[in-house]
Amino acid sequence: MRDLTLPTLAESVVEGEILAWLVEEGDIIEEGQPVLEVMTDKVTVELPAPFGGKVVKRMVSVGDIVPVHGVLAQVEEILDGVVASKPETTQLAPSPIPDAPTQDSEAEIELDAERSIIEGSAAHQSDPNKAKAAFAGFSKGGKSGATAVATKPAPAAPQPVAAAQPTTKGLSETTPAPGQVRAVPSARRLARELGISIAEVLGSGPNGRIRSGDVHAHASAPASAPVQVQAPAQMQAPLPAKTSSTDWPPPAPPVYRTPAGYESRETRTPLRGVRRATSQGLLAATLHSAQTHTIEELDCTGLMALRDELKADAQKQGVKLSYLPFFLKAASLTLREFPAVNSSLDTASGEVVYKDFVHLGMAVNTEGGLVVPVIRDVDRKGLLTLAREISELAEKARSNTLKPAEMSDATFTVSNIGSVGSMMGVPIVSPPAAGIMSVHSIVKRAVVVEENGADVIAIRPMMYLTLSFDHRLVDGADAARFLKKVLWLLEKPSRLVLGD
Repeated sequence: MRDLTLPTLAESVVEGEILAWLVEEGDIIEEGQPVLEVMTDKVTVELPAPFGGKVVKRMVSVGDIVPVHGVLAQVEEILDGVVASKPETTQLAPSPIPDAPTQDSEAEIELDAERSIIEGSAAHQSDPNKAKAAFAGFSKGGKSGATAVATKPAPAAPQPVAAAQPTTKGLSETTPAPGQVRAVPSARRLARELGISIAEVLGSGPNGRIRSGDVHAHASAPASAPVQVQAPAQMQAPLPAKTSSTDWPPPAPPVYRTPAGYESRETRTPLRGVRRATSQGLLAATLHSAQTHTIEELDCTGLMALRDELKADAQKQGVKLSYLPFFLKAASLTLREFPAVNSSLDTASGEVVYKDFVHLGMAVNTEGGLVVPVIRDVDRKGLLTLAREISELAEKARSNTLKPAEMSDATFTVSNIGSVGSMMGVPIVSPPAAGIMSVHSIVKRAVVVEENGADVIAIRPMMYLTLSFDHRLVDGADAARFLKKVLWLLEKPSRLVLGD
């Protein structure tokens, strides 16, 4: 018997929503045959079977939310045309020995935890009450229950077995074992070197996970500070919930209640699909980054003139030339000059990553919600190539045919909110990117300009540009210089052909 699990489709994908099963229980499937449709990270994909066999049991249903590596179905392998298993039984036999964990299994679990602060009912939580309180509105996207989600079980101390029990492989773990401490391997090693009990260290990572910095902070704390020693696992009693204002996460907002007499005037739909992915991603972004912004005003006179001049030539090559390629090109060239805006924070290693490539996300509004396809190596492409790729990816986004690879690895994002008439907005940065630039409507306004050495009032087509950035990685001065350089390129857009 083998488990069919949800594979890692992209670095940012931590879970998927089951949209449809393409096979039934009892069906014989072949390697590579599509078995179900999953929505992950705002795109829909068909998952092929990595091996052939007979589908014995489907472990999840349509609408369930399943984490990466969660069990989707149990399949009996077929060898030489014969099912390689014992005769079917209504109860699955327990696994004699669970799969041996690899040396880096703990690191993989840590990496999954660092990528997302919300993992539904399968989250590993050091304090479930706090986590449920903080994210009460985001843990009900799918059905609950052991068969709805599946995670890699955390290793536990061996216990005497009185009788054979069904295997727990594939079932969710909602709370750690008594006395278990969540910490990255480097933090455990550092604690041993410093002679510190890891149980005494307060973790700052997701779900209370302890990092190396937490061990250093504990070691440098004043010796007179009271230290609460953790009792043995067998004797430890649950600690009372804290009510201090320093608790984290903060308490949940008030639960929505329907006003009396208005029950028939509401329409309710499940928080699923794109809306659920957007809600979780943006909540995580605001909780785990220091976001701020800067705003500049762009005189679009030169930009509009150059676009009008090139439109006819672009149409001859079958390309619709909008304003967006100019903004993508200007942003890409400026990112090379200001690498901090194109950087990311690797929270697992505690390192700032500077990239020698520019992959730009392009926010697209669709009927199903906001999606962000990615154009790669923008700084190495011309305006017509960018215009062609923009059209192709936008069409895929609206027809829901984007592939996971076309939605991943953005180093920076450009959001054209002006296409729907917005005068100004402040977008949210989605880590691991460090910034997003918002492009707004072109509006004629009276401005002061210099002509022949004198200040005069003129009517000019003006636009606001907003740069939101993660202040952990980008200083305010660099953010301002970045946006000034974008203005410099776009006010005389012929400068775009000069490269650096």
